[in-house]
Amino acid sequence: MKQKQTHLVVSALALVALVTFVTFVARTGYGQAQADARADVQAHGLMPTAAVRERRAEPAAGNSSADATSKEALNPSGERGASLFAAAAARNMHLRFELGWAFGGKQQRGWHLYTPLISRLLETEGDASTGDFASALSRWQKTAGLQPSGVLDGETLYRMVSDWQGARLKNKGHARPEELLLAPVNDFYDPSRPEALRQVERETYAAYKRMVAAAAADPSLGLKLTAAGELAPEERYLKIISSFRSPEYQAQLRRQSPNSGRAGLAVNSPHFTGRALDIYVGGEPVETKDSNRAIQVQTAVYRWLVQNADRFGFRPYYYEPWHWEYVGGSTVANK
Repeated sequence: MKQKQTHLVVSALALVALVTFVTFVARTGYGQAQADARADVQAHGLMPTAAVRERRAEPAAGNSSADATSKEALNPSGERGASLFAAAAARNMHLRFELGWAFGGKQQRGWHLYTPLISRLLETEGDASTGDFASALSRWQKTAGLQPSGVLDGETLYRMVSDWQGARLKNKGHARPEELLLAPVNDFYDPSRPEALRQVERETYAAYKRMVAAAAADPSLGLKLTAAGELAPEERYLKIISSFRSPEYQAQLRRQSPNSGRAGLAVNSPHFTGRALDIYVGGEPVETKDSNRAIQVQTAVYRWLVQNADRFGFRPYYYEPWHWEYVGGSTVANK
């Protein structure tokens, strides 16, 4: 009997030792592996997108925790949401200058040249490197049916480009002679421009003059004005560089610039309508080099147009800061 009792006690002690050993290994080995994995992800800057996708995938369908997670990701006031947007902001700082993409057969790098248009689309004044910008982007992504990561990646940028391009002129029919008027030389960047190249579609010209009058009344732009409050002859900003172009003249321009590509001189140009205006916003008037566009998108006049041109019925061609198209729908009453 004593031998049986001794055997039972030894067995129990062995079992306790085994359980203790397994528990120790699980707590130290597996827990350390998880910590190491998280540190590795953070060190390589992969957290913003990966974290959001993981958290959206974890809850089961129909589970109320899924909605809670989504709301938390879109609300930076919470500690977890703020952490997500801080990581997204760090990722945006990198992608702003390094994201590789293509448009019109031309390779592009980063989206920093389009920051004013992006901020206007997101309705935010937050710097692109901040959590506020990432939060606004996340809200826009959700309405656009995209993953609300707060990271401006290639998929998000292409959706924005699609929105900008979709707001441009739809009807590119050639303007009839009776639809055009001859604008005065004082409205043009180059006052020696011949009459054939100073024609503008009538409604477009009226909207342009209303828009320029509003800009002239904004003292923050510091525009040089006449006593009547119009742009002075020596003022270059907001003057028309190019308006109506005939198909023959456009073909001549293409022959002079054979390497302009699809993102440059169009075969079926909106300038044929008389409703497209190239407007001086700084730098070299119509130079598409990134270095020149970087200058143009920083000028006060360009940023004013981004914020206000749609009130007068004008929409931008995002790739060319100087190019604006009149689509109508002005929210400013005719005077």
